[in-house]
Amino acid sequence: MATVDADKSVKTMNGSEILVEMLIRHQTEHVFAYPGGASMPLHQALRAQRDRIRTILPRHEQGGTFAAQGVARTTGKPGVCMGTSGPGATNMVTGIADAKLDSIPMVAITGQVPQHFIGSDAFQEVPMVEVCRSITKHHYLITDIKDVARVVKEAFYVATTGRPGPVLIDFPKDVQLAELPVDEIDFDPPVRLPGYHPDVRRAAPEQIRQVIAAIRRSKRPILYVGGGCILSDASEELREFALRTGIPVTMTVMGLGVFPGDHEQSLHMPGMHGTAYANYALDQADLLLAFGVRFDDRVTGNVEQFVKHGKIVHVDIDPSEIHKNKEAHIPVVADVKETLRALNAELTDSDIPDLTEWQATIADWKKKYPLSYRDDGDNILQQFAIEELYRQTKDKDPFIAVGVGQHQMWTAQYYRFNKPRRWLSSSGLGTMGFGLPAAMGVQAAYPDALCIDIDGDGSFQMNIQELATLHCENLPVKVLLLNNQHLGMVTQWEDRFMAGRRAHTYLGPVNHPEALGEGDGGQPEDTFPNFVRIAEGYGIKARQVRSKAELPEALAEMINHKGPYLLDVICVYQEHVLPMIPSGKTVKDMILE
Repeated sequence: MATVDADKSVKTMNGSEILVEMLIRHQTEHVFAYPGGASMPLHQALRAQRDRIRTILPRHEQGGTFAAQGVARTTGKPGVCMGTSGPGATNMVTGIADAKLDSIPMVAITGQVPQHFIGSDAFQEVPMVEVCRSITKHHYLITDIKDVARVVKEAFYVATTGRPGPVLIDFPKDVQLAELPVDEIDFDPPVRLPGYHPDVRRAAPEQIRQVIAAIRRSKRPILYVGGGCILSDASEELREFALRTGIPVTMTVMGLGVFPGDHEQSLHMPGMHGTAYANYALDQADLLLAFGVRFDDRVTGNVEQFVKHGKIVHVDIDPSEIHKNKEAHIPVVADVKETLRALNAELTDSDIPDLTEWQATIADWKKKYPLSYRDDGDNILQQFAIEELYRQTKDKDPFIAVGVGQHQMWTAQYYRFNKPRRWLSSSGLGTMGFGLPAAMGVQAAYPDALCIDIDGDGSFQMNIQELATLHCENLPVKVLLLNNQHLGMVTQWEDRFMAGRRAHTYLGPVNHPEALGEGDGGQPEDTFPNFVRIAEGYGIKARQVRSKAELPEALAEMINHKGPYLLDVICVYQEHVLPMIPSGKTVKDMILE
């Protein structure tokens, strides 16, 4: 808060107090902050405003960045995280890069050594602006207390407008401590961004007519929609468009939930581990309506062969994405929501083609190539665990976060998301350790919601320390831990492409037969570490299950427990995520069984 100068007449605020006040004025409700020498003034300012903004102490700065993403991905508002200089700041780098690749609005604040030490290799000095230059949407080094309010305002503006992304504010300690009379502070300053013009872009009427003409002439159209549709809040417009035209819908891993996953028009996720029928439909489409996607290699495979014979309409707010990976016949640089509104307004019944034959073909593919898995007796397969979780929670409107690996892809396949912003996945960077802290952030933003982290034992251990945060901050996150004692996705690649040779993918002792690939592929007899004891050490209720017969009851116990809960589910380890299109291959190379 403002302090009174020595003459008892001039009220002042220091730089840290100004920054915190600006966070509050930008409706920040939570900041995930880990203190240190170069950020102590910021924490003192946060402490003084604890009735207006909640500071949550993660147990690692990376956990704080993912928790901030949990807020941003589900609310649409920027997540805010904070760390000290040097190692505290560099611990945030992975989370910042993750937000950049998935276009997540985030403001990351790092303490910095005093300005007169910058460049001297001072204790805990790292040039964060240089480190983060290519993994942020924008970045600031504040050198004058008079710039603090403007920098914060600009950071929120840049993070949320146009294509969203992370913004870094590097804040030297001397500027944090510098003081300014309150009557000299402009808390609503003009922004200084002369080269940044993120006004909402709308498709030209001629472009809308071109898209409608392409739809009218098509016989096998397909909707290929991604995270851009969620970021632009275009779910209602997309649903209206899809239902009216009858065009089947595929959703990227970032787009899950933008169209109801349990609707008959949904083909679910395409790509490397997408459904066979989604991949066949894309391959045979004569018109691809690509809305808010970037033609990622995990979807396209061999990009030259992707939708080789179809016309491509590509709508994206970022002009740099147009033609970047795949040439578009009708490129539209515009906001997806506004474009869909225009299409819905201009579309007439005579523009909608007869898709009876195309829909029948797709229905046949769905029947012939459904997602399926084997019966392994009383052993627990990961797919079964996720399906059972879906059965028990689908009517509870839960938020589901995942780590990275096989469990991530199985969740994308077997959990049907019917609303946007309910699914949280590190998709572009593929960061292990994302799931638990992301769910933690969601739980802070939605304290009464059911928030679940579906994780693997490898990914979970990357940020296992955040169990302490769940306990200390009263965040009742549920963890469904699919424990197969291996780095499952890498193990799958070893099995498929490296003759099953195990190269450091077993997570137990090095002298164990599994470390050499000499196991039977079933449920491990002995597991390491003891996750139940670890969770209990953090004050978290926990239980282990090995039997498929006892899993439904154990899941119900987890779901209904009032506090945080960890359910350690011992799964078979040599189960593969299928279908699978090997990297760089085409739908013709798809592995189905």
